[in-house]
Amino acid sequence: MRAALLHAVGDDKLDIRDDVTLAPVGPGDVRVRIKATGVCHSDLSAMTGVLPQPVPLIPGHEGAGEVVEVGEHVGSVQPGDHVVISWRPACQECDLCLGGQPFLCMKYIIESFTKGNFRFGAGTTAFGMAGCGTWAEEIVVPSVGVVRIDPEVPWEAAALIGCGITTGVGAAINTARVRPGSTVVVIGCGGVGLSVIQGARISGARTILAVDPLESKHSLAKKVGATHAVTPDEVPGALADLTGGGGFDYGFEVVGKSATIQSAWQLTRAGGDVIVVGAGAVDDMVSISAFSLLFEGKKLLSSLYGEADVRHDFPYFAKLYKAGQLDLESLISSRIKLADLNDAVAALKSGEVLRQIVVMD
Repeated sequence: MRAALLHAVGDDKLDIRDDVTLAPVGPGDVRVRIKATGVCHSDLSAMTGVLPQPVPLIPGHEGAGEVVEVGEHVGSVQPGDHVVISWRPACQECDLCLGGQPFLCMKYIIESFTKGNFRFGAGTTAFGMAGCGTWAEEIVVPSVGVVRIDPEVPWEAAALIGCGITTGVGAAINTARVRPGSTVVVIGCGGVGLSVIQGARISGARTILAVDPLESKHSLAKKVGATHAVTPDEVPGALADLTGGGGFDYGFEVVGKSATIQSAWQLTRAGGDVIVVGAGAVDDMVSISAFSLLFEGKKLLSSLYGEADVRHDFPYFAKLYKAGQLDLESLISSRIKLADLNDAVAALKSGEVLRQIVVMD
């Protein structure tokens, strides 16, 4: 089968090859034929080493497809089911899962560094990003790594639910629990940032300020729910106009940089919530004064994978999409083929595109 392979961290080009095979399906595994997969900034971070991954690596973690084979112990799905891939499978048995935080479960993430389900060339093992590797025509993942979804949802929309939508909408709904009538600022208007905006809109926020240096993204931010959009240079004026200088109830950082985390902190009112959604580098340190941390009463929160329980949230977001409350089509910059992934990665680096979706033949 075809797949896009990264031989070493930092390589400029993916090796698009057609001799990739899969490990056998284990008793608790499923084999999925990928129908659509996103080109996400986290894939680029894995390729550059910002997000550590084993190599050789098949990137891709935001995907949807059709189940073609199940292990003998699998009863949750069957061949023919439409499923969304979860890049953070939950074992459903550890203290974190049983305590209501399945998005923090590390069992399968740890296994993904030692268990490679792909083979290429003369039998060399390759790993899937986060245990997935959706930049391949087929994947083998644990059964808890897929969630059945309404077959009426288009493949491209289902793929977006697998990461960008869940991460962004979940940050607003699950982590921040944005209150109706509140004020929100979102720093970063990529695919995830636009999803945060949609989550805030669905939650009933009355003011949503989108901040992005690219003015080309401002109209789209307003289309999906932002009430205002500015460049970073225009933020001081917007802060004064929209909050009287007091700050926003919720500040979302969706870039993954210490500087923008500090900006979100500064833009959030005393007693407000600062939510870090962007995936940053391990050596990018954030500095906040201990005095400010205590006496301003702000809460600094992280939102990993939108704090989702994907068994509930994937189908829920699909229902919101079908009801017209989630705009997924506007997030798709282009539909491409697997052979075009090198061009797609180059476009992603430019920052001008949102979600490019690989549609499999």
